Amino acid sequence: MEKTEVDQTLAELQKTADDSVIYKAIGSLLVKAEKAKVTEELNERKSLLDTRSTVMARQEERIRSQVKEAQTKLQEDLSPVSGQPLS
Repeated sequence: MEKTEVDQTLAELQKTADDSVIYKAIGSLLVKAEKAKVTEELNERKSLLDTRSTVMARQEERIRSQVKEAQTKLQEDLSPVSGQPLS
């Protein structure tokens, strides 16, 4: 969601002239800022969000794998008790 906002903001900034007046939201205030600086900050934010997304995807995959292994082990451990494999 935030990445989409950053992408949309960057797209709009590309449409504006370099000498356009740009305002940046800081809390509840709007502060005048340079287009180049705002663009740089947004590109850095986008890069950070991409990195976080990649890390979270890796963590999710690792957790899914661990859960699958635990489920398999639990099924193996319980199979001799019940006499039937769990499905």
